[in-house]
Amino acid sequence: MKLLARFRSWLRAVSRRSQLDSEMQAELHFHIDSYAEDLIRQGVAREEAMRRARIELGSLAARKEDCRESLGLRLWDDLLADIAYGFRMLKKSPGFTAIAVVSLALGIGANTIIFSLAKAVLLDQLDIPHPEQLRLFTLYLSAHDSLIHDVWGTFNPGPGGTTETTSFSYPVYELIRQQNRSLQDIFAFKELGNYDRLTATIDGHAQMVTGQLVSGNYYQGLRIHTVLGRPIQPSDDLVAGRGAVAVISDGLWSRAFGRSPSAIGKTIALNLTPVTIVGVNPPGFTGAANVQSSPDVFVPFSMQPVILPQGKEPLLKNKDLWWIQVMGRVQPGVWDSEALAALTVSLNQAIRATLPIPKAAAFPRLALPSGSRGLNEMGRNWSARLYVLLALSGLVLLLACANIANLLLARSAARQREVSVRMALGAGRGRILRQVFTESLLLSLLGGIAGLMLGYLGRNAIPRLISRSWQPAAFEGRFDWGVFAFTAGVSLLTGLLFGLAPALQSTRADVNPGLKDGAATTTKRRQGLAGRAIVVFQISLSMLLVVGAGLFVRTLVNLDQTDPGFRPQNVLLFHVQPPLSRYPGAMGIDLDHQIEQRLATIPGVESVGVSSLPLLANNVSDTDFVPDGQANHAQHEAEADLNLVGRGFLQTMGIPLLFGRDFNDRDTESAAKVAIVNRALARKFFPNADPVGKTFTSSGKHILIIGVCADAKYSDLRREIPPTFYLPYMQASGQPDLEGGVTFELRLKTVPESVLPAVRAAVASIDQDLPLVDVRTQTEQIEATLANERLFAALTGAFGVLALVLACIGIYGIMAYTVARRTNEIGIRIALGAPTGQVLRRMLSEAWLLAVLGIAIGLGAALWLARFLASLLYGLRPSDPATLVIAGMLLMGTALAAGWVPAWRASRVQPMEALRHE
Repeated sequence: MKLLARFRSWLRAVSRRSQLDSEMQAELHFHIDSYAEDLIRQGVAREEAMRRARIELGSLAARKEDCRESLGLRLWDDLLADIAYGFRMLKKSPGFTAIAVVSLALGIGANTIIFSLAKAVLLDQLDIPHPEQLRLFTLYLSAHDSLIHDVWGTFNPGPGGTTETTSFSYPVYELIRQQNRSLQDIFAFKELGNYDRLTATIDGHAQMVTGQLVSGNYYQGLRIHTVLGRPIQPSDDLVAGRGAVAVISDGLWSRAFGRSPSAIGKTIALNLTPVTIVGVNPPGFTGAANVQSSPDVFVPFSMQPVILPQGKEPLLKNKDLWWIQVMGRVQPGVWDSEALAALTVSLNQAIRATLPIPKAAAFPRLALPSGSRGLNEMGRNWSARLYVLLALSGLVLLLACANIANLLLARSAARQREVSVRMALGAGRGRILRQVFTESLLLSLLGGIAGLMLGYLGRNAIPRLISRSWQPAAFEGRFDWGVFAFTAGVSLLTGLLFGLAPALQSTRADVNPGLKDGAATTTKRRQGLAGRAIVVFQISLSMLLVVGAGLFVRTLVNLDQTDPGFRPQNVLLFHVQPPLSRYPGAMGIDLDHQIEQRLATIPGVESVGVSSLPLLANNVSDTDFVPDGQANHAQHEAEADLNLVGRGFLQTMGIPLLFGRDFNDRDTESAAKVAIVNRALARKFFPNADPVGKTFTSSGKHILIIGVCADAKYSDLRREIPPTFYLPYMQASGQPDLEGGVTFELRLKTVPESVLPAVRAAVASIDQDLPLVDVRTQTEQIEATLANERLFAALTGAFGVLALVLACIGIYGIMAYTVARRTNEIGIRIALGAPTGQVLRRMLSEAWLLAVLGIAIGLGAALWLARFLASLLYGLRPSDPATLVIAGMLLMGTALAAGWVPAWRASRVQPMEALRHE
């Protein structure tokens, strides 16, 4: 009840200005009405009465403005005085100020860095006019009897066991667009990934660039204008192979042309096809696929048969392959439900016109989610991780706030006499409350500025941690007004949060006890309960953070110690992607074989391997595997992973051959088809027999098993070693896995830097238009697959160390305050014969009890929360006993170490000094 009364008193003080304004307004109306009535009653004409009333009105209004001005100046002067006094008090305690500002800077800086990443991945929209109007065409395919089987694109699990995809066939897109009446326009695009990059020859220099195929109305639908030249137009996309034009990104314009206007009209070669640059995109435009980064080159779909030939039939006419992404812009006055109903009818009609319809076939279900963030693959893949990072950084900031609140509580207790003197001189509790909050907000302002600077300096730390050393970062941290607003809001919130408890304690101060010299002796012991509660809260949060750090660090250690099944040391990797227009089918295989032979002659190269997919690159290819003469397996069981390799692949990668023979030069396209299987496949399909000499069927071909090799990790370290078989790439003419090029593996006798120039020269001697792509070592490749785990281990480890430091400061602060407050009591105990060790144990027991209580609470919270992290861990359970015990021991050791110095000082107190202390 007393607290409620004080709060009401504070509200009355705060609203004094508005109350005064209302009173003056009422007074104004009262005087005007009374004055006019008196004049009329005295016989003055109404017009004259109104004239005099207006004069009186002006006089009262002037008085009112004078009151307002004086009140505003007084409030402004009070505010400036509070700020000046707050700065003086902070300057008077430089150690306290430094600790508080650094703690806040670390907490706010960490949150700013994480928020800038979350904003870029989860919140930012396409940099186009009205992105909220975009709708992304999305299909949900039935798990059984789906009409669509051949899809080139991404898959995600959908509701009810369905599969979600954004891929459409080009003929279906054209039919839907022709029948469209519900959207303003419908346009299409296809993002070309790492394995579909284009070879760009610019001024005689070959390099790999990323690209996007777009429809002729793409720029019209996005409402984007080029900063130089013109965009791609519908006329560029009419006839296949005729629209030899391209629009380049601002990044490529800067890198390759130095931002020169002469780039417009320049001819470059894309996959050896001459293309004219007709426009340059604005700097912030990233295309329709994602928000984070832009493709280098945009070309019309009409160029697909020329620069990206796939198969015998152009993809633009292929009715079976669903591969392009489709977007539309909503039409004013048309509800999404109406548009969806109309487009569903158009989709079903288009499917019937392009595909055979079996009797029991299930049509896909269409949806129109927002396309404001493009395909949002990064957001989908990173959302869970980012929420964990945001929660952890929020805990760090909360821990910093608790630490500062604890220090402020101790500081406000030391300033009790000052507060009592000010109240005795007439200061109200509202005035004291305002002063305390002013000092808290000043601290949060200083911490916020320092945190903003720290966040700006570290804005690209996370993108660099998750990027690959041989490729540019997928995105960069952007500091805009949204990040500034977030930092300002967090700073204000933290100032109010950690200033609340000290402010309430200050307003509860009694004047008379505070003015007495013996105030400390009469202070009740329960006054320290708030500080102790905050310390327990700190230790609980620290336990959470240290447990999280331990789990993620041990996950990274487990992954680093995982045996990949091969020897990654001294292996150099690079990718070669020959244009299919120059090297179709068997010609591409002959080219790869020439490069393989040429590389083997380079001094310092021990052996050369070739593979369609590198190992541990988060990529895998699987296909059907049916042993001949065995009962048919279930569909999901009759599959195995596949890699097309050269004859020296196993030797180069250090994968032991257990039985049979390796591939050799006789395993050509005209020879019998052969394969080597790993032990996992042999156990699954040939559990009680020697697989060497047996045959199986895959992709309609009968293949002889000639050897069994040891198990080796394929796509990533987390996944169990799958049943895998290897085919010689020399026998794989027409395999889709080779259309994106191959990866060469070189086992070296020396460092890669000494061999790399000779490697480049060897490839250039065969074809100077073939750049080496993604040059890296196998060790770097493995580290790239662990980027997410490394990021979590680094961030949570930093958060855990910061939590220990803040907990140490909090425990030290409360113990030092306790010793200072109980100095005379300790002196009396020692004077009465208490041994020094007993005093030391008594003081340390308090720190021990706080630590035990905080660890117990934190342990319970950690066990409850850690179960949500199970999918991010490897090789251990969320309730891993070793991690929990080590975290508890760290916190206990930190608590005892932080409490030792104040306790040791307490045990060395001299009785006479203690009795004179007050």
